[in-house]
Amino acid sequence: MLAGKRIVLGVTGGIAAYKCAELVREMVRARAEVTVVMTDNAKQFITPLTFQVLSGQPVFTDMFKQDFYDINHISLSEKADLMVIAPATANIIGKIAAGIADDLLTTTVLAMTSPVLICPAMNGRMYLNPVVQENINRLQQRGYLFVPPGYGELACGTEGEGRLADLGAILEGVKGALTPKDFTGERVLVTAGPTREPIDPVRFISNHSTGKMGYAIAQVAARRGGEVILISGPTHLNPPYGVKVVKVGTAREMRDAVMGYRNWATVVIKAAAVADYRPQTTADQKIKKTQKALTLKLERNPDILAEVAKDKGNKVVVGFAMETEELLARAQEKLKRKNLDLICANDLTEPGAGFAVDTNLICLIDKSGKAERLPLMGKEQVASIILDRVREILNARCGRL
Repeated sequence: MLAGKRIVLGVTGGIAAYKCAELVREMVRARAEVTVVMTDNAKQFITPLTFQVLSGQPVFTDMFKQDFYDINHISLSEKADLMVIAPATANIIGKIAAGIADDLLTTTVLAMTSPVLICPAMNGRMYLNPVVQENINRLQQRGYLFVPPGYGELACGTEGEGRLADLGAILEGVKGALTPKDFTGERVLVTAGPTREPIDPVRFISNHSTGKMGYAIAQVAARRGGEVILISGPTHLNPPYGVKVVKVGTAREMRDAVMGYRNWATVVIKAAAVADYRPQTTADQKIKKTQKALTLKLERNPDILAEVAKDKGNKVVVGFAMETEELLARAQEKLKRKNLDLICANDLTEPGAGFAVDTNLICLIDKSGKAERLPLMGKEQVASIILDRVREILNARCGRL
């Protein structure tokens, strides 16, 4: 989603300046056009040449040099889709809050009409200083965006809040700043991952779900302004940024968590691969290999999706159908039987679809029976299209165009 975007990166004189080399690399890898503006102090920590090589663009450090005036007709502030300041020191935050423009970076900020994303990085005591917090609050009230600093070891040798946010958080902040907030005001409940149904303290019944599709939906919904709660079975994925994650293990635990938030949600998207059955009993001790065969008696797990959709009111409910045969027929039957608004059908036998991959091959079916086949694409792209269709359903219900 960064392809073709023009991003100005302002680098200031903090020890974390060196980390911005990787930030530039990742944004360029995502096909953004990145132009770096550095303060004089930033040059003490990393050279302009490093950024020039990584960005493939000139690096600007002095507003009085000829090379700055040579590009005046394509002004940085006029052409940029976004400006990112990282690391943002207490000094630069104070200058911006006070409207000071005494170098190229601060001058560019004041001239910027596109969003400005600020990533603070400083000593923990400095960050918590009331003056710094007041400046941050003032800028937030004026519409400036922030990626909060992380907690950990600081350059001064102490631990605390103030270190530059990790690369993933900053990149998500960049994506969020460039994404329209069409889900503002919506409360989105997403389920993801597998469940584990214990046989004994060692063994369990589960499936191959990794949770990637549900996590992608949660992340994109939050990026689009939604308040998102993700109920997740066991996965190895990092939590999506800006999303509340509720961890569960079994299908019954997932059911209890979902029902606890059902009335809160305006949108429910059930992407979890919940076990249909569980052992009738769970052994207290590990079952020993004393017999040639072992018979397990199973019983049905609750149908979470059907229970949510039964009395859904005005909420939009979306389900998934993962099949190996008769995909469309079974998905349409599931949509009608469970009173869904939309179902996402994918054939697990197709290459690139299903579990443990970063792509998916989906067919979306709505209540009218209309089927929309999507080409093979990344799971975040699939998530965006699913949420587009959810937005259309929400708009139709409240009479919006």
